Amino acid sequence: MKRLSCKIVAQNVLLRVKKDTELFIEKEHRAPGLAVVLVGNNPASESYVRQKTIKAEEMGFVHFQYTLSEDCKEEELLALIDDLNNDEAIDGILVQLPLPISIDEKKIINAISPEKDVDGFTEINTGRLCIGEDCIVPCTPAGIMEILSYYKIETKGKNVTIIGRSNIVGKPMAMLLIRKGIDATVSICHSKTVDLKEYTLCADIIIVATGSPNTIDSSFVKDGATVIDVGVNRIPDNTKEKGYRLVGDANYNSFEERDVQITPVPGGVGLMTVAMLMANTLEIAKARSMR
Repeated sequence: MKRLSCKIVAQNVLLRVKKDTELFIEKEHRAPGLAVVLVGNNPASESYVRQKTIKAEEMGFVHFQYTLSEDCKEEELLALIDDLNNDEAIDGILVQLPLPISIDEKKIINAISPEKDVDGFTEINTGRLCIGEDCIVPCTPAGIMEILSYYKIETKGKNVTIIGRSNIVGKPMAMLLIRKGIDATVSICHSKTVDLKEYTLCADIIIVATGSPNTIDSSFVKDGATVIDVGVNRIPDNTKEKGYRLVGDANYNSFEERDVQITPVPGGVGLMTVAMLMANTLEIAKARSMR
């Protein structure tokens, strides 16, 4: 088994962003601005927001954090987003998901101005991605493309199986991989796929993003394949200080004796998601400065 470290890939992206941010500030006399909105007190969401604000500070961004109560009204959140859309100091807007069930997630996402949609989740950016136009690419799929590029993993003519069909990872990942110049042949599997192994055993690259531990193990993968594990799952573990340990969607240990490349969890794709959020924020700031 070869461990594909994502730490070095993320560091390369962040070094590039930091250098380009310094040039941007010198030229524009302002720093890129990132607004992060958190609704409620979900511990995982709070942790993700902390990671993002720390990295924004390291990049030299101006960052704004807005925390609303779990029982906030949808209208209150929409009003905040409208204010952020009209704030010239803010380039990127991120609403941390998931939202409370009382709030229409789709409505909130599409209230964000497409030009400030740093996550690339609005219908406008999704549509642009689907037809191959320039757009803001969702951070996790963009990060996976960086991993493939860094490790020189060939995609042209290769079979790629994506397990998971979410709007955040699975679907945009497929759209990126079938673009001209990338040229992969893509299969998307999901919970209703009858024989998952039929698709994974012929795959040169497997991207697993189900949010469920042990979705696949080494028996699902042929020799020489690459496994990109997107999942981050908390498993109860009394031996750990926090009472849990993090595992991916793939059974990592089962690949020990196999001729397979695989990303680890933790320390894997999640690092790339945050790095690409920083990259997207800077690119939005550059685009807005040219208006």
